Amino acid sequence: MTTFHPDLCPTARFLPRSVHPALIVRLLRLREGLRRSQKNPKVPLVAGVNIQDVLVPSLTEAHSIRVRLFRPEHTPQPVPALLWIHGGGFVMGDSEIDEANNIAIVRETGIAVAAVNYRLAPRHPFPAPLEDCYAALHWLNSQPNIRPDRIAIGGSSAGAGLAAGLVLMAHDRGEIPVAFQLLLYPMLDDRTALRTDIDMTNVRLWNNNCNRFGWRAYLQKDPGSADVHPYAAPARRADLGGLPPTWMGMGTFDLFHDEDLAYAQRLLQSGVACELRVVEGAYHGFDLFSPKSNVVRQFRQSYVDALQRALLA
Repeated sequence: MTTFHPDLCPTARFLPRSVHPALIVRLLRLREGLRRSQKNPKVPLVAGVNIQDVLVPSLTEAHSIRVRLFRPEHTPQPVPALLWIHGGGFVMGDSEIDEANNIAIVRETGIAVAAVNYRLAPRHPFPAPLEDCYAALHWLNSQPNIRPDRIAIGGSSAGAGLAAGLVLMAHDRGEIPVAFQLLLYPMLDDRTALRTDIDMTNVRLWNNNCNRFGWRAYLQKDPGSADVHPYAAPARRADLGGLPPTWMGMGTFDLFHDEDLAYAQRLLQSGVACELRVVEGAYHGFDLFSPKSNVVRQFRQSYVDALQRALLA
């Protein structure tokens, strides 16, 4: 019988196989209440890292997007940057949830990280969240203390799906060069929500019930519909040629394993350099729940090293 990775067994035993969509709805309502009561989130003070919140104007609508910028202190020259897009199934999360890792990346590499607080579905379906991310990318590219030729786009889960869609959008618009994409267990293909052949025994946190809920909220139509735009579901893109070098990682027990593996293989077939790291016996979001384990440290070091090679070489 296939089992969880030994480093992940202690947490896997206690994690649910899914978060019920009804609970997601309750969390959404709670989130809205919290956001109304916290219009100006506190910016932490961290030694060696300058952190500031910036309101970036939308390029398509009359509103602003909050971007939390992490930059190494005492670095007068322009530095490379990572535009980071958080996960949450398109319906949850904010730019603070990956804060500890964003700070660590700045300290370890000396690059800047800009975390986007994009609008969320279902109130703001596609293309609103992606256009928010593009506005943040446009702003980041124009900053005098950021190297415009050394900007990477990355994210986790649904955030990685947005990152992949943003890379496609930037490639097609031709306004902003993207040096690298960093995709942690990305949510790329709405058609996975239609599958009934996936073994859910060892899936944790995000199963296909959740997947259908997230995709419907984002697309405002049933997943698997004929007219889903490739910017929304990047796996729908026919031509992946000309995209930047990529790092992609996921676990064998991740619901997105098959769609991620297929996307990585298609990138390689299109001539795009793609480093793929598949963790045997790992579930969705495993790095968030066992951060001190050896398998997570190795996983994380792999993508930090890839970032450094792409942006600092």
